[in-house]
Amino acid sequence: MPTTLTRTAAAAEAVELTKVYGSGETRVVALDRVSVTFRPGEFTAIMGPSGSGKSTLMHCLAGLDTATSGSARIGDTELVGLNDRALTRLRRDRLGFVFQAFNLLPTLTAAENITLPMDIAGRKVDQEWLDRVVATVGLAGRLHHRPAQLSGGQQQRVACARALAGRPAIVFADEPTGNLDSRAGAEILAFLQNSVRELGQTVVMVTHDPVAASYADRVVFLADGRIVDELSLPTPDTVLDRMRRFDGAGRTS
Repeated sequence: MPTTLTRTAAAAEAVELTKVYGSGETRVVALDRVSVTFRPGEFTAIMGPSGSGKSTLMHCLAGLDTATSGSARIGDTELVGLNDRALTRLRRDRLGFVFQAFNLLPTLTAAENITLPMDIAGRKVDQEWLDRVVATVGLAGRLHHRPAQLSGGQQQRVACARALAGRPAIVFADEPTGNLDSRAGAEILAFLQNSVRELGQTVVMVTHDPVAASYADRVVFLADGRIVDELSLPTPDTVLDRMRRFDGAGRTS
């Protein structure tokens, strides 16, 4: 019974998750028995130096990469062992994604890009929810514009709205502000934060930026494929201070 309660309480969870690339002299341990829980309705940032395993952790939890051993779950669903078809269905129906690249189709309007995944899946759009998402992201006046008619920040807002439109169990964001200037980046981070506070969304974001991480409720730090620290209610200064500790230990560049 306690195990069942733990699983249903987590939006996503890794238990003793290990990912190894290559073998012999080329063997690289990207994740080394990582255990971490991401709670519903929480904004979590994953930080760490290049090669720390932060993107690998997100990709394994999102079904974009397969773990070597251990457990990766979305809610009650165990991802390890699922076939490609089941993983595709899980990503389509239960997950949202925001990447550094906007990945918008240039021939479609903003509205059409937002609803595209649901249109492909043959799912009916929940118009009331979609209206809330569009209002939260501030795109009401730009829905009929194509990507070329939008700024970079507006294009990333469309990508964020697309990730949320299907009411996913969790949104995974991989360096979502990497292609944006500081002002546009702040707007996207505020939107992700508001989606958690106002819409009850769960967001897991990989970032290298202490300012971006400060928008989260919690920061999880990785180094050498392991979780080495965690910080609640972060600020840019407290995040930077934790990162400097890793610098002092020779773990970051």
